[in-house]
Amino acid sequence: MKTRYVVDTNVLIAASAADPTHPKDIDATPAAPELREMVWKWLFEFEQSASRMVLDRTGGIYEEYCKKLGFNDYGIQVVMHKWSTAAVDHVDVEYDEQGYGVLPPTLAPVIHDLEDRKMVAAALAAQAMFGEGCIAFAGDTDWHDWEDALAEHQVQLEPIIEAWSRQKHAEKQHR
Repeated sequence: MKTRYVVDTNVLIAASAADPTHPKDIDATPAAPELREMVWKWLFEFEQSASRMVLDRTGGIYEEYCKKLGFNDYGIQVVMHKWSTAAVDHVDVEYDEQGYGVLPPTLAPVIHDLEDRKMVAAALAAQAMFGEGCIAFAGDTDWHDWEDALAEHQVQLEPIIEAWSRQKHAEKQHR
């Protein structure tokens, strides 16, 4: 585990779907139970670790989490745990007039998923504040499209189910 992470929403969704105590019947990617369990295990390890969660001060990332999950879902409970143990680093993220994270001109044309821009902006802010910015993701293969551009800005990616996500990304590229 790294010291701090911006956790993409798909991680919280897949882990909540696989939660062994209170599984949630939700649309999550990946669909395979064994892959969801891998995501749950990563999030459980993250929850128990000293690793810190990075969230934006204005609450845009948490708001996205809450649009997809309920308070009692495992993913939200991990966020609550990190808050209750003072293991959250709040960073400043600027938002544009449409409510999307503002990125440097070199990244804005690359990060085509507008909802993910706040995650990237938070990772960039964490990099500037703490010397590290890492985004953990699971079911969204777009992150592989952007990894070179993000690396140029010292933003790391941690694909939790890397073999699966790279395969899905390759399949998408061949379409």
